[in-house]
Amino acid sequence: MSQDTGFARVLSRRDVLALAFGAMIGWGWVVLAGEWVRSAGSVGAMLAFVIGGLLVTFVGLTYAELASAMPKAGGELLYSYRGLGVTPSFICAWTIVLGYISVVSFEAVALPTVVEYLFPNYKQGYLWTVAGWDVYASWALVGIIGSIVLCIVNYIGVKMAAFMQTVFTMIIAAGGVMLITGSLFTGTTANMEPLFTGGMAGLFSVVIMTPFMFVGFDVIPQAAEEMNIPYKTIGRILILSVLLAAAWYILIIFGVSRALSPAELENTSLATADAMTALFGGAWAGKILVLAGIAGIITSWNGFYIGASRLLYAMAQAKMLPGFLGKLHPKYKTPYNAVLLVGVLSSLAPLFGRRMLVWLVDAGGLGVVVAYLAVALSFLVLRYREPDMPRPFTVSNGKLVGLIAVLLSIGLAVMYLPGSPSALVWPYEWGIVLGWMALGIIFYLAARAKYGNEADRLLNQKVRENV
Repeated sequence: MSQDTGFARVLSRRDVLALAFGAMIGWGWVVLAGEWVRSAGSVGAMLAFVIGGLLVTFVGLTYAELASAMPKAGGELLYSYRGLGVTPSFICAWTIVLGYISVVSFEAVALPTVVEYLFPNYKQGYLWTVAGWDVYASWALVGIIGSIVLCIVNYIGVKMAAFMQTVFTMIIAAGGVMLITGSLFTGTTANMEPLFTGGMAGLFSVVIMTPFMFVGFDVIPQAAEEMNIPYKTIGRILILSVLLAAAWYILIIFGVSRALSPAELENTSLATADAMTALFGGAWAGKILVLAGIAGIITSWNGFYIGASRLLYAMAQAKMLPGFLGKLHPKYKTPYNAVLLVGVLSSLAPLFGRRMLVWLVDAGGLGVVVAYLAVALSFLVLRYREPDMPRPFTVSNGKLVGLIAVLLSIGLAVMYLPGSPSALVWPYEWGIVLGWMALGIIFYLAARAKYGNEADRLLNQKVRENV
């Protein structure tokens, strides 16, 4: 599909696990844990992540099998092409790119938010107001600088990005373990009341956030061509990363709900950090947690720079997007133009203010669920249509697992639609989704007009290559 010499195979098992786990846990656990408990109650929030984790585990199993069978950059694009055809493959890939771009943009907004916790009143230079939130130049500049730094790291090589990912994932783990253990010794069960809040609407309002919180394991397929590990191991690491992330979120909710009373939760802007302060009796502890949160911002940001850029690269290689996105740097072996595009989009996000956090979580979550559905359908179709396809990692009871993954994905997608108590908000969240889809239609029609059925030929060639 390309005249490029190819990616550099440099990622180890540890690199891959850190890439996926760090991408999944990110910063959301720091900034949103209090909202989860307020919305659904302590046990309700944990139950929401059990449900979300169950969905993602079944979907993750379908990914694990397909990633080991087709270990190529582009992941979802190739799986859905082989199972469903050209147009569904574009829809699948384009929707999950929305999810990836949403996470990258989310982190660009999260960084100045956490800096504000460390340095109150640093906001200077009022720019404008978006949905009731005042945007300041100094606040936006922090996010923009962070985006540029991550862009540079990803531009010059995946190995440096992977090393950074491992180091910062260890910092996150240290902060989270400190919070959880502290809650066991100095937290109280009484603080966990009420166990459930808001009924089914409260539960589902947290459930619809879970796909966004778990998105990250699917970065593994995007970097498959840069891994120096057996293909069967790709599937195993993918499932392990999902299970670790599910346990992480549930334990963080447990820790926060034991540390802070409902009244304290109502009056906190960063519940996880305030929980650490309460548990250890000093503001220093909250600042340690915030530093772990900053590490989470970096790991998630970094992981999705990798994921988004590789998927954009694969789509351009398949003649679905402009050709400049499908080029590898001759020295660094990175899809440098795709990395730069992700950097530009990420850098714009802080200019829209903090309200972007929730909009991006929900809108990006819908894109992720649509892609999950397409991958699960592709997995199921291929189990029937190509039973003899080489599968280095084979899922037991695959047809049943695929069916469950499809049904769970449909059920979750419905919760985003109008009429659901947790539907996307008009015009902001639907505006993001519809605007992205309109842009995708323009790209798709332009590519078809210019290249005809070339995407079909190129993708067919790619999925049939020996691995």
